[in-house]
Amino acid sequence: MPNARRARAIAIAKADDRAKLVRYSLLMIAVGTTAALLAVPVLF
Repeated sequence: MPNARRARAIAIAKADDRAKLVRYSLLMIAVGTTAALLAVPVLF
């Protein structure tokens, strides 16, 4: 059944894509937090 195999491959690809998106958003949050913490001594 090549159709089931294809569906599984698509599902795996989608899950991998979502994991990449989550990793990217966490990285952005970390970068933003770091920038905010570095900006605190400048502001006060």
